[in-house]
Amino acid sequence: METEEEASGPMTDEIFTNGGEDDELLTQQQQRRPIISGEQLDIEAYAALYTGRTKISRLMFIADKCDNVSMKLDALRMAYDEIKKGESSHLFREVVHKIDGRLGQNYGSDLSWMDAVDRRADQRKDKLENELNAYRTNLIKESIRMGYNDFGDFYYARGALGDAFKNYVRTRDYCTTAKHIIHMCLNAILVSIEMGQFAHVTSYVSKAEQNKADLDPITIAKLQCAAGLAHLEVRKYKHAARKFLETAPELGNNYSEVISAQDIATYGGLCALASFDRAELKAKVIDNINFRNFLELVPEVRELIHDFYSSHYASCLDYLGNLKANLLLDIHLHDHVEMLYTEIRNKALIQYTHPFVSVDLNMMASAFKTTVAGIQKELEALITDNQIQARIDSHNKILYARHADQRKATFQRVLQTGVEFDRDVRAMLLRANLIKHDYNLKASRKI
Repeated sequence: METEEEASGPMTDEIFTNGGEDDELLTQQQQRRPIISGEQLDIEAYAALYTGRTKISRLMFIADKCDNVSMKLDALRMAYDEIKKGESSHLFREVVHKIDGRLGQNYGSDLSWMDAVDRRADQRKDKLENELNAYRTNLIKESIRMGYNDFGDFYYARGALGDAFKNYVRTRDYCTTAKHIIHMCLNAILVSIEMGQFAHVTSYVSKAEQNKADLDPITIAKLQCAAGLAHLEVRKYKHAARKFLETAPELGNNYSEVISAQDIATYGGLCALASFDRAELKAKVIDNINFRNFLELVPEVRELIHDFYSSHYASCLDYLGNLKANLLLDIHLHDHVEMLYTEIRNKALIQYTHPFVSVDLNMMASAFKTTVAGIQKELEALITDNQIQARIDSHNKILYARHADQRKATFQRVLQTGVEFDRDVRAMLLRANLIKHDYNLKASRKI
């Protein structure tokens, strides 16, 4: 390889180690660093990060997507136990159907439990209807608001998310303070995330943020997380990264019904890698003290970010490869894993080739743990897409950067300046002649 300043000899060793300064020290640190293994997800520890309906949804999602039978059954067993703590007979029937007798008699259909739950639900619904009718008769706004809110909670617990959303939104007409509006927005956001209606999430986040004076740090963090999920869903990774990176560490486990602190680190880190340039990655991620608190919870993501920034691509790609299986089991991230990984890899390839006049494809393939043919195909796609200004010597397997011809560019700028000067002089002469012949004055008299 050659740089623009010096010959290829001294630089070859540096690039072969795929690093920057103090290569020996970095190599020793990398050898001491434990590389995470491709162990299967610890379902119990993962489920403990969440509460409420999202815990059940995530366990059911893992059961649907996982190929490991024992892991699938563990997820279904925990979902079964969690559902029986609640009031949703619909979810109970669904999980029993998926278990299909594979966990024994203790995890079969419990008709007496379902009858008891449905009976209690009917009684509770009748009571709420009577109370709400009484509140409407008395025309007490706060009582009516609480009545609709209780109905929303009831339907949410039963799994009727559409009805829950309608009742939460109805409380808006009876809100008398900014805190009431914020509470309504948070409820609407929670249900919208569960339903996958992220357009509603964006809308209600905006409504809540209009009352900034009444927002406490934890509520602000919740809104940023919700907005980040909405941006992630529509593949606006840069916007999503910014929202997750702005999330305050005060959030802690206070939003476990939607997202965990580990998720914030993972989503924010991967979206930042896929969309930020080096300067942004340094300023907004690596030097971000608040986000560092989240990254400490997921050392693998922290290390791969540092490896990417330090140009240790082989180690970075190892971390990504080991994380991939578990990320594909994430209910929000699974649809984006392939695209994020592609973007991150492309940015790594661009960053690797950027400083050099020429790059040996054999060395590059070794750094990225792929074949020469594979790396050549990836580079061809980036060149075609105009992301890398270079050409490939297929015979010698060398990538040559295509730098602009400075001499030609200088002449083009001079010619362009001449054209602009000629145009300006002609315009000045025209104006002088118009003034000389009093043309403007005559035109104004005719009017």
